Amino acid sequence: MSCIALRGRVDCAACYCGASVIFNKTVRAEGDWRITANPLAWGNPRAEILVLGFSKGPNAMAALATQPHDAIPYAGQRHSIQKILSRVGVMKRDADVNRLIADRSGRFAWGSLIRCTVERREGDEWKGSGGGMLDRFVATPFGRGVASNCASRFLAELPPETKLAVLFGLGKKQNFVREARKLIQQARPKGRWRDVNEIAYTDESVTFVHVEHFAAQGRLIQDWRGDPDPKKGGAISPRARFGQLAYEAMETAGIDNFPVA
Repeated sequence: MSCIALRGRVDCAACYCGASVIFNKTVRAEGDWRITANPLAWGNPRAEILVLGFSKGPNAMAALATQPHDAIPYAGQRHSIQKILSRVGVMKRDADVNRLIADRSGRFAWGSLIRCTVERREGDEWKGSGGGMLDRFVATPFGRGVASNCASRFLAELPPETKLAVLFGLGKKQNFVREARKLIQQARPKGRWRDVNEIAYTDESVTFVHVEHFAAQGRLIQDWRGDPDPKKGGAISPRARFGQLAYEAMETAGIDNFPVA
């Protein structure tokens, strides 16, 4: 049975302590963290490739209020999605990301590791982005409970067609990789788990690969891709190693790859 959610709003109230949930209105807060009940999904529920962010960021939240469903994920940053996924060969270099997100029968499903929106209080504001979000969130009992519920609901029983899950984000010193693996392995305890390399792991049914985050600042995406830096005489950043590791891990997942862009 597939537990990839069907496209649209997802009916889930697991983290709201039995309360009646109203989409994008119900909020649960503990300490400096809160979640908003707005789980969503896109793409094919029997996809070959599952693509996951961490949680909806500010751009997606703004689009949720004003845009149609298929315009919400990675709003304003889809050019970065194409750059990242074409680097590892799962998307053509001239792919139309808009069409792939809207496609309900294609090779991709799209969502986030935490389906509800996660925000952290900074002063008088709530912010849904910033370094170390996952690390800090799951370091709290509240965060661990929410993340475990999401992993159990949406990753425990993936369909046999699903061979690869791509997760945006590496974290400082690969903290995101380690914390995400703990959550996913806990949700899928029957697998034969092993490391593929520093940024990928598998249970021999699905390979989970971490790539650069689509909202990474400055040259981080270019450096991860291995693009020469003209300001440094065309030098290649050491960060390119992570892009190469991601490509190598994709090759072990048993899917058809496109020429790398």
